[in-house]
Amino acid sequence: MRFRLLQSMWVIPLFSLACQSTPRPTEKTLPPKPADEFISLFDGKSLDGWKIGKNAASWTVANGEMIVHGPGPAHLFYDGPIHHHDWKNFHLQAELMTYPHANSGIYFHTAFQEEGWPKQGFEAQVNQTHSDRKKTGGIYNIQDVMDQPPAEDNKWFVYDIIVQNKHVILKIDGKVTADWTEPTPATPPKGMEGRFIQHGTVALQGHDPLSEVHYKSVKIMALPD
Repeated sequence: MRFRLLQSMWVIPLFSLACQSTPRPTEKTLPPKPADEFISLFDGKSLDGWKIGKNAASWTVANGEMIVHGPGPAHLFYDGPIHHHDWKNFHLQAELMTYPHANSGIYFHTAFQEEGWPKQGFEAQVNQTHSDRKKTGGIYNIQDVMDQPPAEDNKWFVYDIIVQNKHVILKIDGKVTADWTEPTPATPPKGMEGRFIQHGTVALQGHDPLSEVHYKSVKIMALPD
């Protein structure tokens, strides 16, 4: 009887010690999100993590939206800590809305420059009713959507940009609008010598004073090589 009692006296402290050695996970001890999840590049209240050159006043934040309306060109480059603002293979998803006669774009594989049109990377066109015939859903000057846009002004739509090695797919509200594979060797069109598949950041375009475009969300998922 005494032997059993001694055994129980040892078991209780050992059980207690085991419980103390495995603390409940907290926010600091939880593992990071896996690479195959979207991460937001916009905090919904500021332009933190973004960098603008000339005509910076054209970009504002209101009602949880990034708004571009003012003199252009005014390009908003992501310059924050997510993936060191440098992607090769990725899936970007943006929710946005254009107003009549607006022109914008989402650049990828680009790099910050103080003014002018980005010389590096590709532009996923945003344009429903601007006079430019190249409409939303096309890779500008590479594989264009001509005349008939797949989205409408004054309505929110979802823009997906998926880059996997040399393969680029654009989708509007889930429908593929561009599907392009860069040839080997790369042969950029004349005047677009800096536009080839490589790596870089993303940027949102402010085109001209008559254009107004709202971006509700911009999020990205890194893809494996």
